[in-house]
Amino acid sequence: MPIKNRLKQIRHEMMIDTQVEMAKLLDLRQEKYNRYERQEIQPSLEYALRIANKLNRPVEDIFYIVDM
Repeated sequence: MPIKNRLKQIRHEMMIDTQVEMAKLLDLRQEKYNRYERQEIQPSLEYALRIANKLNRPVEDIFYIVDM
């Protein structure tokens, strides 16, 4: 089952214009964040939890499983 994320949607909800700004907020390299947002790769469990913590959201609000 593929895992998807809502990072782009959340970035827009937070009125953060660029991936660079969001990456800084999350303490990630912009290139890594870009790949997460474009759903090319998914973060490890550790990074998913860190992202959720920095965004002050449950991890399930950001990352979800797509039933096929």
